[in-house]
Amino acid sequence: MKTKILIAGVLIASSYSAQSLADDAKDQYVSDWWHQSANVVGSYHTRFGPHLNNDVYLEYEAFAHKDWFDFYGYVDVPKFFGAGNGNDVGVWDRKAGSPVFTEIEPRFSIDKLTGTDLSFGPFKEWYFANNYIYDMGPNHANSQSTWYMGLGTDVNTYTPLNLSLNVYAKYQGKNYGAANENKWDGYRFKVKYFLPLGQALGGNVSYIGFTNFDWGSDLADNGNTARTNNAIASSHILALNYAHWHYSLVARYFHNGGQWAEGSQLNFGDGDFNVRSTGWGYYAVIGYNF
Repeated sequence: MKTKILIAGVLIASSYSAQSLADDAKDQYVSDWWHQSANVVGSYHTRFGPHLNNDVYLEYEAFAHKDWFDFYGYVDVPKFFGAGNGNDVGVWDRKAGSPVFTEIEPRFSIDKLTGTDLSFGPFKEWYFANNYIYDMGPNHANSQSTWYMGLGTDVNTYTPLNLSLNVYAKYQGKNYGAANENKWDGYRFKVKYFLPLGQALGGNVSYIGFTNFDWGSDLADNGNTARTNNAIASSHILALNYAHWHYSLVARYFHNGGQWAEGSQLNFGDGDFNVRSTGWGYYAVIGYNF
């Protein structure tokens, strides 16, 4: 199912910069610390699987940072608007599509929970970091549950650039029937960055992004030449934010997207095709903060 669904919540973290716009209008929001939005996301040529995929869907997104708790997450309803290409399935495709895809990234401050200042050099604070991905899917063969867990930190760059780092071990539960299900299988290093660029058109302009480096998997072992043991996804977002509305354009580079080997030949019963898991995908987002 990962071939069918865009993981877009992380890509539209542009709502982070909405905090500065909300200072004069806090009473207009449901919560002053749980920041949330409803988004319409369009994707083009995403490469999470062996096929290129296009989709237009609805998303709920939330983030928070309060005391010892740091959170980012989203819930997608794939193909909600019925638009996509021939590889795209979603909530209305009852026998083939997934009704829900969600990803959450809760982090828990070790410094604050232990009452200890663990900062040193540029490392400001340390976290027990998690990244959990769940695709409900229509059945076991088309569903996913992946839990990354490890250590995270916020970095003082001594510039306007905000930077956080997380390194995880991965426990792979369901994985669309792949050979690495229900075991520890590899690692991820995640870099997240945010840079305010100034004001334009009455709103705040910012550059936001993240890069995932995945390695150490066993998925390509035992002669599985269509899969890989590593992958990279790197997203670059230009965002325009107002107190309630936000708009984003995204370019995302995939290398072995979904751990599929670029150029390998497959046949899922409808003819031979070559995997296209390396290259660029693009996104456009319109969202409302509430």
